[in-house]
Amino acid sequence: MAYKPEQGRIARTAAFWSLALLLVYGSLSLNESLDSFFHDPMGIPFGATKDANGHDVGGALVPILSWKFTPALIFSALFCMGVLYALYRYLERPKIADLLIETESELRKVTWPTMNEAVNSSLVVIVCVVFLMSFLAGADWVLGRWVNWILLGGG
Repeated sequence: MAYKPEQGRIARTAAFWSLALLLVYGSLSLNESLDSFFHDPMGIPFGATKDANGHDVGGALVPILSWKFTPALIFSALFCMGVLYALYRYLERPKIADLLIETESELRKVTWPTMNEAVNSSLVVIVCVVFLMSFLAGADWVLGRWVNWILLGGG
């Protein structure tokens, strides 16, 4: 049973899906890392459809995605589903849910800048960054030439 299910829905949803995307990325990386551990003695991955020479050796593919059905994939998928469930349960804890509800209510109270103000502020930042980049590149070039002249005797 969810804690205050009608409050803070946007913040809860954003928190869950942001963390879920990071988790899926981590699970895919885990799958790639574990793939090297699950090989048979002949060096053919379990579930492989082709060996190192390109010959068909059977095996299964995950439909639509065409991923090799390996123990690494099973472990990564189970890990991802387990942590997703734990994440869902964690975000439903009263203390965390209240924090997300309060966060959403505070975001509604904030006076956000107009589009014109945001564009003007962004342009000021871009101009300052380009100026600073040009100054630092020029200073680096001048100091590099000067040190080269001192160390190599004017060459």
